[in-house]
Amino acid sequence: MKGLLNKPELLAPAGSMESIYAAVRCGADAVYVGGAKFSARANATNFNDDELAQAIEYCHLHGVKVYRAMNTVVFAEEMKDFLAAAKRSAEMGADGLIVQDIGAARLLREMLPDMKLNTSTQMTIHTPEGARLAKEMGFSRVVAARELSLEQLKEMTNTGIEIEAFVHGALCMSVSGQCFMSAMIGSRSANRGMCAQACRLPFSATGGKERYDLSLKDLCGIPQIDKLTEIGIASLKIEGRMKRAEYVAAAVTACRAALDGNNPDLDTLKAVFSRSGFTDGYLTGKLGTEMFGYRRKEDVVSAEAVLPELREKYRKETKAATADFCAYIKSGKPSQLEMTCGGITVTAEGTVPEAAKNRPADKDYIARQLDKLGDTVYTIGNIYTEIDDGLMLPASAINALRREAVEKMDAERIEAAKPKQHICEVDLGFKRENRYPAKIRVKVSDAEQLAGATDADEIVVPLKLCGKVQAAENIIVELPRFVDDENKLIKQLEVVKQNGFTHILCTNLAHVQLGKALEFTLHGGFGLNVVSPYSVETARQLGLADVTASFEMKVSQLPKICGNIPVGIIGYGYLPLMLTRNCPVKQAVGSCKNCTGKLTDRTGREFRVKCDGISTEILNSDLLMMSDRMDEICADFVLLDFTDETAAEVKRVISCYREGRKLSDGGFTRGLYYRGIE
Repeated sequence: MKGLLNKPELLAPAGSMESIYAAVRCGADAVYVGGAKFSARANATNFNDDELAQAIEYCHLHGVKVYRAMNTVVFAEEMKDFLAAAKRSAEMGADGLIVQDIGAARLLREMLPDMKLNTSTQMTIHTPEGARLAKEMGFSRVVAARELSLEQLKEMTNTGIEIEAFVHGALCMSVSGQCFMSAMIGSRSANRGMCAQACRLPFSATGGKERYDLSLKDLCGIPQIDKLTEIGIASLKIEGRMKRAEYVAAAVTACRAALDGNNPDLDTLKAVFSRSGFTDGYLTGKLGTEMFGYRRKEDVVSAEAVLPELREKYRKETKAATADFCAYIKSGKPSQLEMTCGGITVTAEGTVPEAAKNRPADKDYIARQLDKLGDTVYTIGNIYTEIDDGLMLPASAINALRREAVEKMDAERIEAAKPKQHICEVDLGFKRENRYPAKIRVKVSDAEQLAGATDADEIVVPLKLCGKVQAAENIIVELPRFVDDENKLIKQLEVVKQNGFTHILCTNLAHVQLGKALEFTLHGGFGLNVVSPYSVETARQLGLADVTASFEMKVSQLPKICGNIPVGIIGYGYLPLMLTRNCPVKQAVGSCKNCTGKLTDRTGREFRVKCDGISTEILNSDLLMMSDRMDEICADFVLLDFTDETAAEVKRVISCYREGRKLSDGGFTRGLYYRGIE
């Protein structure tokens, strides 16, 4: 691999100061860290305020940027603390913030107008139109979804916003931001940084035991670095804030080697952590069985042999800058030492020189003392001296001058590296101005179910059914949750509009941008992860007529998010736990014609698998039922999501929700509406 021009930023994870040292000393251009709260890796060690300040100072001294991950959804009662944490990060000198929550992002843009904001991959941005809307929202960079090919990433780089792409590390089975499995199974939400990695447990698409049909190998896109550079990726991201410092050292070293035109050591990288090897299936478009793998005993054992060598890579301080020195040793005056680095000059003042008893001080003598910079980030450059005849300055005095100059230079360079920030006041007050008539919104999966949905106020139909449905004012067209071909979708929407449909359901930001351009009435889906009135207001400002709240909220939290557009909830259906690009059933059984349509976990529970040809939804094993609790729900509409029910069953369910009657006495769940999430 030849050396690459216009190299992208190499961005490394850090969950501890040891990982900071490993990242910086092995060649990272930037690191991303989490704070004590609001990090999508809450189980990582993370940094308190003092540690974060220390990390920023250390990185800036080495010319390395620091981004703070604040990429969880933020509830209304937390927003004040969230903004306070962001303000402290700005004052410390953080170079950017990584954000998921759309309401939090809007408020950050108001409070910190100069702060670099990066979308988290949790925002599920995976198309050019999604990237364009992110730019309009004030983001500087989009962290692209991990499920994209090189060609799809290339399309995103032409949008005028920086694109950051994952180059190494763990792959979630679900598209980030669209995984609710951990939350539903154990109340540990991935959108809150508490993912319990349920997908790494045994799941079988064939009924056999000890299968891991939801576990993917780790990504290794290092052999694709030259192509990622050629298509214009701005930043190459290594996943792994929860991994040990030795892993960070191995990953950064391998990526740095590839970027510098050398051969990366992938064997050591594989030894320190892998799941039966690596995959680049998303980047190359080769989805399927070869992408799946899990952590075996031999994978764990292999790490022990390489850990000592990896620790050596970051044990010693590395040089980050060259400094020039000028020493002034004048009779009867305090000695002075000027140090210049990167346009910054500092001066240290010491003792008055003495008359030389033996050999007087000269340039070589001074240079030998100044060159003792071993434990600093500096390499000595030019040395100038002005020394009166017959004078001597003890080595201890010169060393003291050097130490003082270095300390002052460190402080000046750290201060100079801080981005200049204006901090504005933000009003968190919120008053709801309207109440909206309660409605029942029905989502159907096939045309036959429409016959039972006549009593619904609004009906959501999949895009693929539009040819079988008569356009009407109460019909909302549901777009694919994952868009693999945006140009194709645009053409489909143009036809839909011509056929009289005027409403669409938007489950990601790309849908919003497309819908606005084509002048549809926009309705927000649960995929936007709205959990606060600030996000509701952001949805309104983006042009949405209403929005469905995240089903990770509790019933008691719903009154807090009501805003100036209608807010609804999902009240019935098999909740979607994952949205995947790689079908777990197809890879297990070989082809769609052998599809079992389900996954079985180690307890025997069965989870439905639903495909649309582009992506796959894994549905909860239990049916959500809230028909007898409607009087407890503060929402403007309730969405009833039907899968394989008959028209008669659809009609009965709607009737039960209208009348507040229980559907059945067992075999259902209340979801997270009462037990909540961590």
